[in-house]
Amino acid sequence: MPTRGAAALLLALAFLASPARGDAVSYFYKGKTVTLICGYGPGGGYDVFARLLARHLGKHIPGNPSVVVQNMPGAGSLRATNALYNTAPKDGITIGMFARDIPLMAILGTNLGMQFDPRKFIWLGSASDFSNDAYILLVRKDGPVQSIEAARRPDSQPITLGTTGDGTTGTDIPIMLRDTLGFKFKLVSGYPDNGAIFLALESNEVNGRTTDLSSVTSLKPDWLKPDGQMRVLAPDARARTLIELAEQSYIMLRPFVAPPGIPEDRAKALQTAFMAVHKDPEYLADAAKIRVELSPVSGEIVMQAINKIANAPLDLLDYLRKLHADDAKGG
Repeated sequence: MPTRGAAALLLALAFLASPARGDAVSYFYKGKTVTLICGYGPGGGYDVFARLLARHLGKHIPGNPSVVVQNMPGAGSLRATNALYNTAPKDGITIGMFARDIPLMAILGTNLGMQFDPRKFIWLGSASDFSNDAYILLVRKDGPVQSIEAARRPDSQPITLGTTGDGTTGTDIPIMLRDTLGFKFKLVSGYPDNGAIFLALESNEVNGRTTDLSSVTSLKPDWLKPDGQMRVLAPDARARTLIELAEQSYIMLRPFVAPPGIPEDRAKALQTAFMAVHKDPEYLADAAKIRVELSPVSGEIVMQAINKIANAPLDLLDYLRKLHADDAKGG
C-alpha cells in the first residue's frame, strides 16, 4: 500500500499527465477531422456557404482540426437534419447545415418525417440573417411572363417554377404570392437541390424560380447582366411585408448546428469559432471573391428567432399549417 506521500505524488503525476481543463478541447480536436454535413448537393447556395466555412473554420477551433464537407441531399435537407439530430456522433466531431425553414416546419408539426426538436440543437449561428440579401422571383427573358402585371392577369400563362419539395421556401413563397397577389404559378417539385433547379432553369425545363439574390450573384452572375438570359420580377411592398411576417426564419438563412448532447466545453468552442471566423480577413476575402453576402448572427440570436416562431400569433401559425398541409396534398 503506498504511503500518504507516495499517493499524493501519484495524484500529482496523474494530474500533470492529463490535459488541463482549459486545454481539454484542444487536446480532443488536435489531429482530428470535423465533418460538416450539408443538407443539399454540390453547386447550390447552401453548399457554397458550407464549403466557404469549411475552408476557414478549423483554425478557429482549439486544436485546429481539418474540416470537410459531406453532402447529404434529400427531402429539402430533412434527411440531413434527422441524421444530425439522431445518428451523428455527439462528441463535437460533426456539425451541419440545413434549410432555414426546417425549424419552422418542425414547430408547425405538419411533417411526420421530422424526428427532432429544433430547440435542442446546439446552434452555432447563421452566416447570414438576410439583411444584406433579398428573396427574388427570377424568370427567363424568353419565358411567357415578363412583368408583375402579366403574372397576375387571369388569362396569362402560368410561370413554371422549379422547387426542391413541398413545404420548402421555394414552394411556400409562390403560394403566398398566389394567395396575396393573385400570381399564376405552376410548381414542379422534386429537384434534389438548388444546383439542379439552376440547371433546369438554364435548360428551359422550367422558366422561373424563387431564390435568394446572393445565390444567383455567386453561382450565376452573368444571368443578371443587361444581356443575360434572366430577369428579376419584384413583388410589391405589401407582398414583401406579408412574406416577412409569415417567414420569420430568414434570420437563420444559412444556419449551422451541432447535434444535441455534445460536451458543453466543445459546444462553446464551436460557437465561439463560428463567430470568430466571420471576423477572419482571409474568410471575408474568400467570401468577397465568390460574391456571397455575409451578415452573421450568433446561436443565441438564432434561438431567439426560433422561440419567436414558436410564440407567433395562432392565426399566423394556422395559416402556415394550412399552407404546408396543402403542399402535402399537392394543393
